[in-house]
Amino acid sequence: MSIQKKLLTLAAPLALLTLAGCATGLPTQVSRFQAMPAPAGQSFVIQPVAPDLQGSLEFSQYADLVRRNLIAEGYSEAPSASAATFVVSLDYGVDGGRTKIVTTPGFGGAIHRPYFSRWGYFGARPYPFYYGWSDPFWDSPWDYPEVRSYVVYESFVDMDIKRTADGQSLFEGTARARSRTDDLTTLVPNLVEAMFTGFPGNSGETVRITVPPPRERG
Repeated sequence: MSIQKKLLTLAAPLALLTLAGCATGLPTQVSRFQAMPAPAGQSFVIQPVAPDLQGSLEFSQYADLVRRNLIAEGYSEAPSASAATFVVSLDYGVDGGRTKIVTTPGFGGAIHRPYFSRWGYFGARPYPFYYGWSDPFWDSPWDYPEVRSYVVYESFVDMDIKRTADGQSLFEGTARARSRTDDLTTLVPNLVEAMFTGFPGNSGETVRITVPPPRERG
């Protein structure tokens, strides 16, 4: 195959991947277990899982996102925990990141990428795409190998809802994502929106939800 044909063959899928990376937001894995009653006048309060976040301005900002979503679902905010039907426990965070190294071969071999999972690095596999959450780097179309390193961060939002009267668990949800940024002010709003997409969801189901960038919402 000529060099021109090789470049065209690689350019088409790479262009699609690049466009997909720009057009989609933060791919998020959402797991939910729920026995939520239909809205019928129930009220809620939101509390942090970590006691030291009580009264935190940062926590208040993220709790407000959850509050607005619950109100949109038909629930109301209670003036105090004792007056609330539900207690919503909210936790969030991002890890310190893990460095990934990607080696891109030239035209002499198949495209390899590292297989990355929660248990670590499993070496290269000869697939033309990356398994798992989004990988922001594409393969080089040139005739020489290239080595890149970058940091991947894993972020999460956990939300539990319990009935105040007897402590019965009504909702347990986790939203997780991998990204090139560890900025919680960017990540948490996306994770919360993914958590409430199709809320309360099918119990026991894990789904992949991609929140579009702000310019595409509305």
